[in-house]
Amino acid sequence: MEENSKYILGLDVSTSTIGISLFEDRGRHGKLILLHHVTPIIKPKPKNKMQELFDKAKVFEVEFLEKYADIGISKVIIEEPLLRSNNVNTVATLLRFNGMISRAVYDILGVIPEYISSYDSRKYGFPQLMAVRTHNKKGEPYTEKELAKNKPVLFGAYPSDADKKMIVWELVTDMEPQITWLYDKKGKLKKESFDISDAFAACYGFMRKHDFWD
Repeated sequence: MEENSKYILGLDVSTSTIGISLFEDRGRHGKLILLHHVTPIIKPKPKNKMQELFDKAKVFEVEFLEKYADIGISKVIIEEPLLRSNNVNTVATLLRFNGMISRAVYDILGVIPEYISSYDSRKYGFPQLMAVRTHNKKGEPYTEKELAKNKPVLFGAYPSDADKKMIVWELVTDMEPQITWLYDKKGKLKKESFDISDAFAACYGFMRKHDFWD
C-alpha cells in the first residue's frame, strides 16, 4: 500500500459471505487493489441466532478490518440489503447483520459507511445495462406503439430470466481481466465470486453515481 493514498472500501454483506473490494482513489478514477471475501463459519454453531451473527461480525473484524485499519480507508460503501423477500425473518436478519457490520466499520476504521442499492450500483457502475426492453416476459416482441412507451430499464437488453449476477460478474471480469476467481472442483464458479463482484459494483457504482469517478 502506498503512503498518503486514500482507499475506498466496498462491501456486499450477507450472513454467509461478505464480499470485499478495495480501490485506491486516484482522483477521477480508482485503481483496484483487492477483491476478497470473508465467509465466517462459527463452530460449534450457537443455538442463539443473534449470538451467531455477533460472532460472524467479530470474525469479519479480525480477518479483514483489523488487518486493513491503518492503510488509510477514507470511505466505505455497503450495498443495501434487498428487502423484497417474502420471508420477514430473513429480511430482519439481514438488516441486523448489516447494522453489525456497519458498526464494526465505524468502530475499527472510524468511517461512517455510506450505502447504495444493488439497482443503483449496477445502473451507475455499468450504464450499458440500461436499455429499452424489446420483448415481454414470454419472449414476444413488443409492437412499435408499445416500444415507443418503453423506457430504458436495467438489463433491458437481456431476457427476463437472465442470470443478473452472472452478467455483473462478466462485466467486472471484462474490466479487470487479471482477477483470479473462485471455482469449485467441477470448474463451476463459487457463490463467493458473485459476492465479490457485487462488492466491486457497489463501490464502483457509488463513486460514479456521485460523480467522484468518471
